Amino acid sequence: MAFLLVEVSFPASFLGSRALEIPGALPETSEQLLTPSRVLVIFPDEIGEFMGRTPITRDGYNQLHKELGNLKKVVRPQVIKDIEEARAHGDLSENAEYVAAKERQSFVEKKIHEIEQKLANSEIMDTSNLPSDRVGFGSVVTLSNLENGGEVTYQIVGPDESNVDSGKISIASPLGKALVGKEADDEVIVKTPGGVKRYTILKIK
Repeated sequence: MAFLLVEVSFPASFLGSRALEIPGALPETSEQLLTPSRVLVIFPDEIGEFMGRTPITRDGYNQLHKELGNLKKVVRPQVIKDIEEARAHGDLSENAEYVAAKERQSFVEKKIHEIEQKLANSEIMDTSNLPSDRVGFGSVVTLSNLENGGEVTYQIVGPDESNVDSGKISIASPLGKALVGKEADDEVIVKTPGGVKRYTILKIK
């Protein structure tokens, strides 16, 4: 499935919905005002409901693939080795090392399956030519906190690659949803478990 990066203006009723910079497939219910070259696709429900896949950046996909490779080629063989060594120690019913190794094996296998599913259900989005006039998937946004004047910079990414500590927030997060479609100097109000947060967009790239 291939996507182009396009853009569209949308009615105020969609401001709370989720948006992706994905070409070509517009919701039938949206009131569309198309520009000659770009269309902003709005998804009013769960991301992926219309396209069947979860958006992800190339870097995010590569990181997941790297983690999967390490689990399969390094971690899994080591766990198997640990199980064999623990089994050699005798009675398995009272062998704490064996029990711990089996538990770790179960965790590793679940993690491998989880990452394989994420990769299989992901769609790599082209973020090489992002518009700089409004926030979309892949955008890097610098914000000013209107409460304390502090500045933060986030990249809008897919749910499977978000990491706030690394400056990556999910497009499905409250802040991600609030930012999509906004322009520089716009005020953004976000409801969080810790209360309402207010930001001004300083820069988009």
